[in-house]
Amino acid sequence: MLQIGDPAPDFLLSDLNGRPHRLSDYRGRIVILNFWSADCPWVERVDRELLACLQGWGEGVLLLPIAANPTESDELIAAGARAHGLGLVLRGDPASLEAYGAQTTPQLFVIDADGLLRYQGAFDDVNFRQRTPSRFYLKEAVERLRLGQSPDPAETPPYGCAVVRHLMDSC
Repeated sequence: MLQIGDPAPDFLLSDLNGRPHRLSDYRGRIVILNFWSADCPWVERVDRELLACLQGWGEGVLLLPIAANPTESDELIAAGARAHGLGLVLRGDPASLEAYGAQTTPQLFVIDADGLLRYQGAFDDVNFRQRTPSRFYLKEAVERLRLGQSPDPAETPPYGCAVVRHLMDSC
């Protein structure tokens, strides 16, 4: 199981245009992996707030949304990405889901400039009972890393829609 401080598992995933992206190519920057779904209402809210944060962080922080559900077509993913204002979404695969232990969408992983996992979990503390956030975990984690500090907390429970692992067989 992936632990905070472990080297982030490298991957080679393609974007929707077929262009390959290797996580290790982005070493030297803070990378936010967002296991993502075009159909998840929790993702839409997080995308909106995360994109606002990215504008303030500048070039040193990169977002890599990873479409986690094999049931979503490229067309659905592309439409969702456009609607959410994302320029890039990678097509996930079972190996990347397992390497990171992704269970929900959104589920976020922050990797530091040296390629080490420094945060994993939720964007904020919103859940079914608490609809208004009082703490923005991901923003805190990235800002601490930008200051050369360790995120605290470094891990929170993810919250959102369940990741679909397998395509359903037709009857």
